[in-house]
Amino acid sequence: MAVGPAAIASHGEGFQHLVDPKRTWYSNRRLIILHAWLVLLLITASTNGFDGSLMNSLQSMDQWESFFHNPQGGTLGLLNAIQNIGSLAGYPFAPYLSDGIGRRPSIWIGAVLMIAGSVFQTVCRNINQFIGARFLIGFGLSIASNAAPMLVTEVSYPVYRPQLSSLYNTLWYSGNIIASWASFGTAKIKSDWSWRIPSILQAIPSVLQFFLIWFVPESPRWLVSKGKETQALRTLAYYHADGDESDPLVLYEFEEIRTAIHMDKEAKKNVGWKALVATKGNRRRMFIIVAIAWFSQWSGNGLVSYYLNQVFRTIGITDTSIQLLITGILAIWNLCWAVFASFQVDRWGRRFLFLTSAIGMCLFFTLQTICSARYAITQSEAAAHAVIAFIFLFYAAYDLAFTPLIVSYTLEILPYSLRAKGFNVFNFTISVALIFNQYVNPIALAKLGWKYYIVYCCWLAFEAVFLYFFIVETKNRTLEETSALFDGEDLQKLHAAATNATEVRHEEYDEKSSDPNVKV
Repeated sequence: MAVGPAAIASHGEGFQHLVDPKRTWYSNRRLIILHAWLVLLLITASTNGFDGSLMNSLQSMDQWESFFHNPQGGTLGLLNAIQNIGSLAGYPFAPYLSDGIGRRPSIWIGAVLMIAGSVFQTVCRNINQFIGARFLIGFGLSIASNAAPMLVTEVSYPVYRPQLSSLYNTLWYSGNIIASWASFGTAKIKSDWSWRIPSILQAIPSVLQFFLIWFVPESPRWLVSKGKETQALRTLAYYHADGDESDPLVLYEFEEIRTAIHMDKEAKKNVGWKALVATKGNRRRMFIIVAIAWFSQWSGNGLVSYYLNQVFRTIGITDTSIQLLITGILAIWNLCWAVFASFQVDRWGRRFLFLTSAIGMCLFFTLQTICSARYAITQSEAAAHAVIAFIFLFYAAYDLAFTPLIVSYTLEILPYSLRAKGFNVFNFTISVALIFNQYVNPIALAKLGWKYYIVYCCWLAFEAVFLYFFIVETKNRTLEETSALFDGEDLQKLHAAATNATEVRHEEYDEKSSDPNVKV
């Protein structure tokens, strides 16, 4: 297994020389249309982000606490964890739907379930109904969030794929911002509508997907896997080359896709769940994927995402308005940093972003721990303010990699035949880590206070070491080339097949073009 700097693999010319420099995201009409449809997919993450911030905000509302009789301990942990428990229940179905009926129908099914859950949450009359509604939202989210980022990754124009797929998880914060500021505004309502209105807003992304998802192009990879190669080529050509099926970039993409999928079918090495660990390359993939999924939730961020109000109380900030205001500002801060990082993925590389993120988190979380300890000992107002500052700096570091890259990196290192199942394992790992955090964090904070932060300080140091030795650089590659990095000789086969097919098709096209009797 390649480690350290050796994990940065070299590569050939690839697809870059085939790109038309005049075809840009802001000047090409079909790319603009494609990106508009991709935004519809990207907002799937908004529903997830909305929920994360919603529970944080609701716990700061006296009206919500009063209506549900001030839930504490295990009940509070269940309220926060139930959405992820719902996701766990949906995971066995998600990859089979995505691979079986397609990416688009799977997203539509998930949207229907999330709309139903949001409606039930809005009209619920007791805590059991509230828990059931959140379970349903989690179930639907597991299905939609399995298919949506894969479709973004698989249909994107290759030049913009890294940025777009990185924006998927980044838009978690768009839902986070809407929930934070909506709750900040509705907290002033003295009735139950203070928390029911934010529950209604949670359904907006799913409602848009319910009506518009059928206008989004289906994945060319999925179409090829189902024997619909003509439709796949037509889709690639329509959005990536203004309908020109002889465009060299389109031919290169199409032949790589077809070759990669046919190689997997012939070898039968990437079929079924056992295939995830059947080869050295696949075991290496899954080792990295499970690790970064766990790291994404076990880096101290879980304390802020779901229990920020309790963190505030440990440093003496108890006013509801101030808590909600800081939560809302933090969401905007996170979005800005994550969007910035999303557009640097091919410029700076994945390894640089991951390592910078881990080192920065370790530094700022340690300083946050020191200031929390000083406040606990001296009740210093300056120490409390410093804790807030270091929370913001910690998240700036977190957002360099663990917001934009964890989804995009997971999807790009998985071959098509394993993408749905491998991504399902990624999501499952996140849910397990979240459930663990959501049950353990409130109990540990209540028992240990700031001393609990020391556990995360040690863990963050371990993360930095792990990422240095195991993260492989993947910038400036097509999706098939990236996934083939882990399979050695497959990368050369893909290059040879795509290049040869492109050259042959161009020779045929040139011959037709030179013949006055042939119309092209």
